[in-house]
Amino acid sequence: MAGKNSGDNRTRTSVSIFIVAGLCCFFYLLGAWQRSGFGKGDSIAVAVTKTAGENCDILPNLNFETRHAGEAGGTDESEEVEELKPCDPQYTDYTPCQDQKRAMTFPRENMNYRERHCPPQEEKLHCLIPAPKGYVTPFPWPKSRDYVPYANAPYKSLTVEKAIQNWVQYEGNMFRFPGGGTQFPQGADKYIDQLASVVPIENGTVRTALDTGCGVASWGAYLWKRNVIAMSFAPRDSHEAQVQFALERGVPAVIGVLGTIKMPYPSKAFDMAHCSRCLIPWGAADGILMMEVDRVLRPGGYWVLSGPPINWKVNFKAWQRPKEDLEEEQRKIEEAAKLLCWEKISEKGETAIWQKRKDSASCRSAQENSAARVCKPSDPDSVWYNKMEMCITPNNGNGGDESLKPFPERLYAVPPRIANGLVSGVSVAKYQEDSKKWKKHISAYKKINKLLDTGRYRNIMDMNAGLGGFAAALHSPKFWVMNVMPTIAEKNTLGVIFERGLIGIYHDWCEAFSTYPRTYDLIHASGLFSLYKDKCEFEDILLEMDRILRPEGAVILRDNVDVLIKVKKIMGGMRWNFKLMDHEDGPLVPEKILVAVKQYWTLGDTNSTSSQ
Repeated sequence: MAGKNSGDNRTRTSVSIFIVAGLCCFFYLLGAWQRSGFGKGDSIAVAVTKTAGENCDILPNLNFETRHAGEAGGTDESEEVEELKPCDPQYTDYTPCQDQKRAMTFPRENMNYRERHCPPQEEKLHCLIPAPKGYVTPFPWPKSRDYVPYANAPYKSLTVEKAIQNWVQYEGNMFRFPGGGTQFPQGADKYIDQLASVVPIENGTVRTALDTGCGVASWGAYLWKRNVIAMSFAPRDSHEAQVQFALERGVPAVIGVLGTIKMPYPSKAFDMAHCSRCLIPWGAADGILMMEVDRVLRPGGYWVLSGPPINWKVNFKAWQRPKEDLEEEQRKIEEAAKLLCWEKISEKGETAIWQKRKDSASCRSAQENSAARVCKPSDPDSVWYNKMEMCITPNNGNGGDESLKPFPERLYAVPPRIANGLVSGVSVAKYQEDSKKWKKHISAYKKINKLLDTGRYRNIMDMNAGLGGFAAALHSPKFWVMNVMPTIAEKNTLGVIFERGLIGIYHDWCEAFSTYPRTYDLIHASGLFSLYKDKCEFEDILLEMDRILRPEGAVILRDNVDVLIKVKKIMGGMRWNFKLMDHEDGPLVPEKILVAVKQYWTLGDTNSTSSQ
């Protein structure tokens, strides 16, 4: 027995040495992958080799997959890998589901043509979207809020169209964002101060906000320092590159529009919704768009409308609109707000603020001959490609918001949806276990990639967010996380994520995401490819990841080894460097971690290498 135990100990010691050596090798490679110099990576990567490469014996890469049976053992590493070529230069800013040419083939009524219209499988691009010549690494936050390199989004039209409103200015080879907007040309900070005199922005009560028709998202950019995170959206190129500018600045934003389909957010998600001259016809169609805002607004939440038709008596000449039209528009908005049981709590200048009552049911029953129609019992979070309804979503049935804590306490407090047993199969104990698990995973990630805490990554995406454990454990004022809830996920937990004070969105990864190319610095996905293995092609998902990932952005995938080996093979034909690694609990765990860095290359570059 003693001899056997001694042999086992030697085996475990050898495995441990190999694992440590493999990690050291990876740190060395990661530092080498990141180029130094402005625009081709950044010198922060040098710290990886300095801190992790010391006193390490560099060994050849470990062959993780040979330790497992099944498909992993049957993989033919010698099989030729298809190399994916760069796309044509015309696709540099390609957004597949909001492509302008395709959009113009759809009806213009109710903004239908600006909604999502994705290409069929046979029309999808089978190539890598190139970065424009001269593309550079964005400035770290908070400098990125105010300055964007011209080469990254070389479009000057907004500097002319919105010159007097201080949206954006062109200076040398930079765009400067003074923080202005159409309704706040003197700056978003002063505007937010005015709102904060009415809305409890400073004490954590208001944490999540929705900015409709966001422009370049200066409102959301300046809310950040007040610990409020805004989900901003605007149509594709209503004004050239507005959402692209927002993301280049490091501000959460997606391409989107209030048209005919429901917004891709759960009910009762936002503490505040905002429209600053967003040109949305709120009073039209008996207030159906306001009903959709009401669906996503938490009871007790606030709706801010700044601009026409508010204070029309004073401003109708400046707005160059007939005062009769503006008067009728405001009348319709007031009627819809009353129907929704929103109480106007402030109107000052061109800004009006309503608060959604918590007791809307009793309010509505007190209204004589109310025309309000309450939506039939159904899932108010089932929204993907579903049409808006001419009805009011009831408050009850998906959470007890009276128990929602202010931020940041709500980040780890038990969310009301879970406390009330409204998420099937997720008890309080399982939620707490999930939070503990993700703290452990994040600790491992920070050892793998020491840039996570440096501010190198600002825009982060979790492609399969679950309960939001990744974003919560990683939380920092240096970055934000777009938590994506796959529409085919077994459990719909996006409402839980919002109750934690995080933001997110529904999406089907068989389609392109509603964003411009090169808008995320770090992409994480746990179990995503296992989820989609029978739904769509892995290559399509990887190509979409490449499209939205910045040059020299990082990827962390966590999944079953058999699935990751298939993913790794496709990566071999992409301009990514990558490394397959063991689970933090050791080589016997079938779940593995695949880490990758997208190489820096731009239009005209021909080099393409990969690390296996």
